[in-house]
Amino acid sequence: MIDDHSPALRAFHAIARYGSFTRAAAGLEVTPSALSQTMRQLEQRLGVRLLQRSTRKVGLTEAGRLFLDRITPALAEIDGAVEALRQHGDRPAGTLRITAPYSLLDQLVAPMIADFLRAYPEVTLDLIAESALTDLVADGVDAGIRLGERLARDVVAIPLGGPQRALVAGAPAYFARHGRPQHPRELQQHACARFRYSTSGAIYRWEFAHKSGAQRGRWFEIDVTGPFIVNDPVLQIHAALDGLLLVHALEPMVREHVAAGRLQTVLDAWLPPFDGFYLYYPSRLQVPPKLRVFIDFLRERLEPSA
Repeated sequence: MIDDHSPALRAFHAIARYGSFTRAAAGLEVTPSALSQTMRQLEQRLGVRLLQRSTRKVGLTEAGRLFLDRITPALAEIDGAVEALRQHGDRPAGTLRITAPYSLLDQLVAPMIADFLRAYPEVTLDLIAESALTDLVADGVDAGIRLGERLARDVVAIPLGGPQRALVAGAPAYFARHGRPQHPRELQQHACARFRYSTSGAIYRWEFAHKSGAQRGRWFEIDVTGPFIVNDPVLQIHAALDGLLLVHALEPMVREHVAAGRLQTVLDAWLPPFDGFYLYYPSRLQVPPKLRVFIDFLRERLEPSA
């Protein structure tokens, strides 16, 4: 039998990750020739070719890809168990990888980064800005932050900051020129910022909830039009501040601009609160101290605004 925690499996995983014997060898701090020898021995013991080698790159065979898919979660689980055991009873330490959309990192996490790192100097915080739902185990990520409605059922989800609201906002100059919509349907006669998802390329359809009648509380979508399409919500807000268009944004992102009068909101009655943000991690993960203190740190600072 082959030990799941053996250097050979680590070697194969590193080669598959980097797509290069040279880069994998550097990451493992061994020589390329030693790494190549390790892989030849592994393939001989398995009786299956795992890698396709050429003069320029290294790829996976079909068997190699299937093998990688099976061992990656197991290696991550072993690493997590070893690290949790090593850190048991000790001060939180190590690299903590967190994934979240850029806007959430900017609004929720950025204001407290300095305080967290000062409180836990042995933790290295590795923040990854991305909108797609990440396979935490396969990508070696400790936890993610997303809206609750997007999470899978097989994760542990911890609420952060309570319910959220979206707002439709525009600059006073925009409303002076174009008027104020009284119903979401009227947005189709206005210039609106459109958000494109990076992963699918789809354009977000603005969401509203009926404010009265038999449909009260039921959500519906409006396919808005406008001269600006972008995958960064911050750029949308800048365009709204310039008086170019209307923007549909989470309330924390425009709160200061609204309070200062730089932006004004419309259609508030059609935008009730909804389930907010969650920090999530694999349900089978033994939570290491570095993640536990990060969770507690976030919840403590977000609780007053819930």
